[in-house]
Amino acid sequence: QVQLVESGGGLVQPGGSLTLSCAASGRTFSTYVMAWFRQAPGKEREFVAAITRSGGSTSYTDSVRGRFTISRTNAKNTVYLQMNSLKPEDTAVYYCAADYHWTIPPRNKDEYDYWGQGTQVTVSS
Repeated sequence: QVQLVESGGGLVQPGGSLTLSCAASGRTFSTYVMAWFRQAPGKEREFVAAITRSGGSTSYTDSVRGRFTISRTNAKNTVYLQMNSLKPEDTAVYYCAADYHWTIPPRNKDEYDYWGQGTQVTVSS
C-alpha cells in the first residue's frame, strides 16, 4: 500500500508556471507507475500525464503536451508535474495516482489503486 500527498498548487496568471509534487510513503515507490489527473468543476476526472517505474518513458494528453513535464525521483519517493504556459482551461484540482500492476501506465482512472487528496490549481488574471 502507498500513501500519496500532493503539494504545490495555487493561483497563477495565464502564461505562468507551477510545479506540483506528490510525495509517496509506504510500499517501495519504484514499483509503482505514477500519473497525474485533473478534475475541473462539473467535469469528469481526466488523464494528464504518466510515467513508468524507472522514469524512462512518459505520456501526455494532447492538450498539455509540450507545456507540462512529468518526472520522478525514486530516491525521494516523489513525482513531479512541471506546468508551463498555463491557460485558464488548466484550472482544476490535480491528483496524483499510483498503480502497482501495470508496466505501461494506463490512461483510465479506474485502473489506479491509490490516489492523493488533490491540490487546486487556478489560472486566472
